[in-house]
Amino acid sequence: MISLTLPYPVSSNRYWRTFMPKGFKAPVTTLSQEAKDYKRTVAWMCKEAGIRKPFTGRIELTIKLYPKRPLDAAKRMRLDPETWDDTVQCIDLGNCEKVLSDALNGIAWVDDKKHRRIVLERMEPDGDARVEIVIREMAPARVQEVLL
Repeated sequence: MISLTLPYPVSSNRYWRTFMPKGFKAPVTTLSQEAKDYKRTVAWMCKEAGIRKPFTGRIELTIKLYPKRPLDAAKRMRLDPETWDDTVQCIDLGNCEKVLSDALNGIAWVDDKKHRRIVLERMEPDGDARVEIVIREMAPARVQEVLL
């Protein structure tokens, strides 16, 4: 099991860059510079956390996304104590998972097709924006005998 605290993911709207190169008949889509920088930072942080080679088996991920706490959080809490954090700017969980899967592919795990269980949760902002991930390698499921 590995626990990581990583920087807040890049928005998927800024993750890809599409352009039409001169002489091409179709647009080309590549990673943006912001995405490349994020992937580089994540790779370095994984190395610092002790990940020397990617997991090769089935993976279970628990992802907790913490948006940045706004300056007016106390006012928001006073006005709407139960759901105040619904108004805090935050990327959606699906895009968060996709950006993290791309950034950690080949570093924390061999391929994201090995993901067998993913738990995503948007947390109440408590300070700086970040994402906390727990990666567990799962034991293979036992094959059940087929009764004839």
